[in-house]
Order: sequence, then structure tokens, then C-alpha cells
Amino acid sequence: MRIELIRHGQTDWNRDGRLQGSTDIPLNDTGRAQAVEAAAVLADQGLSAIVSSPLMRARDTARIIAEILDIDLGATYDDLIERDYASREGAVPTEHIPDEPNAEFPDIEPRESVTARGMRAIAEIRDTRLPLDGPHATVAAVCHGTIIRFVLSEILGEEIPHIHNAAINEIEWTDGAWRVLSVNGSPAVDVRA
Repeated sequence: MRIELIRHGQTDWNRDGRLQGSTDIPLNDTGRAQAVEAAAVLADQGLSAIVSSPLMRARDTARIIAEILDIDLGATYDDLIERDYASREGAVPTEHIPDEPNAEFPDIEPRESVTARGMRAIAEIRDTRLPLDGPHATVAAVCHGTIIRFVLSEILGEEIPHIHNAAINEIEWTDGAWRVLSVNGSPAVDVRA
């Protein structure tokens, strides 16, 4: 089974460099156009369904893709919600965002928590969709950049760079383990080079 992890389209806060986290910000016109472009890329993937984070920027990206591809708009998964930046949401960071809370980011969600939620979500998607769609199915899951980056990094065992808006990142469940096939639309071997 394959899962296409897709970052939602652009929002005004993305454009302005603001931390969104769990704040529910809508897509802007660019984000809606990016969702249409993602649908064109996904058109030949044979998707059986598309699921998402419940935040509107992810859900609306998923809805646009589902309508264009005429596929089932499946469930939302709370574990796919973006990292909680707490008191820093809406701010433009002036320094690197740490993995763990610190003096500058005292109440952000720790990386370990975000990674655990992401891994739990892809396992739940696999366990829910596999009986419905079969072992050769491909499901799209629209969520958020940081959670995608942390999940891909966890699977690969090395850091993954920034995930672009509406970028498609492919993982595959095979022989009892996840493997990363692509990051930001490029083969995973290119990312590791």
C-alpha cells in the first residue's frame, strides 16, 4: 500500500512566513490553484481515496483534489493536525525552530509528540484503508509540512528538508515496514544524496 502525503496549499500565513500550527487558517487563491496542480500530478496514481487533517487548509486541499479526480473524500484524522506552536502561532520566527521547547519557544509541541502522532496516523490510515482498497492501493493524505517532514525523517533515519506547499511525498508499506519513495516530488534517493 502507498500513501501520498501531501502538504496543503498555501495560506496567507504561509505567504507571510507566519507559524500556523494548529491555528485554522484557510487556503488563499494560490493555495487553491496549487491543489488543482496537485490533482493533475495525482491523476495517473490510481488513488482509491483521499483523507486529511481536519484543519480547513488541509481539508479544502483534499476536497479540491477529490472533486477533480472524482474520488472518495474520506475521513479526517486528528493525529494529522500540524505541530502546535502554542503562543508562537501567528509569529514570524527569527531563529531556527527547535525540536524541543526552549526559552524562545517555551510551549511548542515536542518533536517526539509530533512524530508519534504522524506515525500513528499513517498506521491508522493503512489499517483502515487496506481492507477496503487492498494491498496495492494508493491513498492520498493531505496534512501539514512539519508533521510530514518529521514522519519522513523518522522512516528514513535522517533529516528531511522543508516540505513545499502542495508537494507530494510518497511512502510505501512493504514487508512490514514503511519506506520513503519520494520527497517534494523527487525520488528519495535524490534527497539523500
